[in-house]
Amino acid sequence: MSGLLGARTCSSPGEVSDIKSPLGTKLREPLTEARFQQLFGGTEQEQELLAEPRWSGLCRLWKRPARACSGPGVWRLLQARLPPLRWLPHYRWRTWLLGDAVAGVTVGIVHVPQGMAFALLTSVPPVFGLYTSFFPVLIYTLLGTGRHLSTGTFAILSLMTGSAVERLVPEPLAGNLSEIEREQLDAQRVGAAAALAFGSGALMLGMFVLQLGVLSTFLSEPVVKALTSGAALHVLVSQLPSLLGLPLPRQIGCFALFKTLAAVLTALPRSSPAELTISALSLALLIPVKELNVRFRDRLPTPIPGEIVMVLLASVLCFTSSLDTRYNVQIVGLLPGGFPQPLLPNLADLPRILDDTLPIALVTFAVSASLASIYADKYSYTIDSNQELLAHGASNLISSLFSCFPNSATLATTSLLVDAGGNTQLAGLFSCIVVLSVMLWLGPFFYYLPKAVLACINISSMRQMFFQMQELPQLWRISRIDFAVWMVTWVAAVTLSVDLGLAVGVIFSMMTVVCRTQRVQCVALGLAKGTELYRPLKESHKLLQVPGLCILSFPTPLYFGTRGQFRRNLEWHLGLGRGKETPKIHGPPGAVAEPVRVVVLDCSGVTFADAAGAKEVVQLASRCQDAGIHLLLAQCNASLLGTLTQAGLLDRVTPEQLFVSVQDAAAHALERLELTGPKTCTVWV
Repeated sequence: MSGLLGARTCSSPGEVSDIKSPLGTKLREPLTEARFQQLFGGTEQEQELLAEPRWSGLCRLWKRPARACSGPGVWRLLQARLPPLRWLPHYRWRTWLLGDAVAGVTVGIVHVPQGMAFALLTSVPPVFGLYTSFFPVLIYTLLGTGRHLSTGTFAILSLMTGSAVERLVPEPLAGNLSEIEREQLDAQRVGAAAALAFGSGALMLGMFVLQLGVLSTFLSEPVVKALTSGAALHVLVSQLPSLLGLPLPRQIGCFALFKTLAAVLTALPRSSPAELTISALSLALLIPVKELNVRFRDRLPTPIPGEIVMVLLASVLCFTSSLDTRYNVQIVGLLPGGFPQPLLPNLADLPRILDDTLPIALVTFAVSASLASIYADKYSYTIDSNQELLAHGASNLISSLFSCFPNSATLATTSLLVDAGGNTQLAGLFSCIVVLSVMLWLGPFFYYLPKAVLACINISSMRQMFFQMQELPQLWRISRIDFAVWMVTWVAAVTLSVDLGLAVGVIFSMMTVVCRTQRVQCVALGLAKGTELYRPLKESHKLLQVPGLCILSFPTPLYFGTRGQFRRNLEWHLGLGRGKETPKIHGPPGAVAEPVRVVVLDCSGVTFADAAGAKEVVQLASRCQDAGIHLLLAQCNASLLGTLTQAGLLDRVTPEQLFVSVQDAAAHALERLELTGPKTCTVWV
């Protein structure tokens, strides 16, 4: 790091400065970019090697073809695409196996009632929730990199899928369907849900091919949390008809939440007392058990499986009391045993569902990637976002062949898996064994399960999402802009729909970023006494400023949206406006403004420039030349320097006006201003 000699920070050429130079300094010439490249730049061969990864990045999907053809290359490729080949040889069988087994069985027990409940939310028969709790979990265990991630049915995706299914295959207005007509309607809805899973999986696989895992960064944490909180409210309201025993059609589209509330209030006198009682008793058991699991998670050896206890009690009560025949309580009915027959979804429906598959794919990847990152940071390991795209894309696409609906990582079961002692993806296999046993042998035991209990399970599983609103006060204190993003996304998701809420949240969050870059001001810098540090003059009155020298920093990218702000700021500081107004003086009251003769533009904060921004810098150089102001650019990164060069900057300035640091540019500026002292600058060792 270089700095100025004390004698070069005087307020006048003849004044002696009292700035003390730190010990261990030596003198050197100011370095321009050209001189720096001569001294420290690499050879042409090395530069070609540095540029090679840009070309090879297109082939990063399956490593480099030449290396992949060799034996070690094939093995590395298999390890990258099949993560168990990496972690299974290092598996600590004595330490981790018991924890994975207990956690997997616990999660599997929860998957059974939760899968059937979320199937009703998707508008398909409950057994397809079991399929979705089995096949995707098995596939993710083989392809996923999240060691503590639990996949399967997710309420938000089930809600989004159910809305699309109801729109694609609406309930006949006549109602009172026969058993055959009901089976045909269910088959059509299952096909539509499977097509949505196929489409979203294909989209994620396409994103994997293009290595677009970085897109997850555009879904900020406030957007994801607000979206899930708003969707949780949709889930709650959509389950009210099932809680009250009201056979109401699902409302879809914008303002569906308010339409559902209005329909429920209108039909409230027709509610079923039996199903209302079952719902009240179920919630009275499930909610306290959830609270106990959270408060005593450190003391309990394993979380209490409240859902499966409630399912068993309700099934026994309905069977012994004949609630289905005496009080017309809706029950799950017969769950077909065995595996579903593999069937390719109707690809003719893909153009109709494209606008539904895109938000489903984005929510799937955003929620799954954020959950995986949280636990990866907590337990000190890394995940591959592009491999996660492959895992979830394959999970959805392959499972759609077995009539599964869209799936992803789930908040509740992931937290449950960690609390139960899960350590690796092997816990998913134990979860699959539990679900498989229900699919093959234990299905008949759920025949008399009331659907109202499944609705209560849906509502109780939203607990974590509702409690995300407790973070709002802290978010308000940390960042008002992020708070605004949270609220705008939540309001849009609640009032419009989950799909539109996602779009509004992403667009609004990106607008806040753009607006913040446009509001950045150009800052004048001064030298801190006794150091080589340049800081904004407005931060302290003790910073030194040389008359005739103006050092400016523009700490934001220079593109078409900020070029106007850049021009106005430079005109104000340098007096280049139409009226030739005098720039503001940062100094003691009564100071007389001296015309700017040299300006140093600190480009360290300009991470990139587009064509419009680069042309603005070229125009600035031309205007400074006409006004007799010597322009110096400092600390331009290679990308920025290349863009400025292509825009014709070197036609207006010479390579000797481009410096590696602000200190070097300031040292050269002081030489040009003909200050006394040696023509050198200090270097901190």
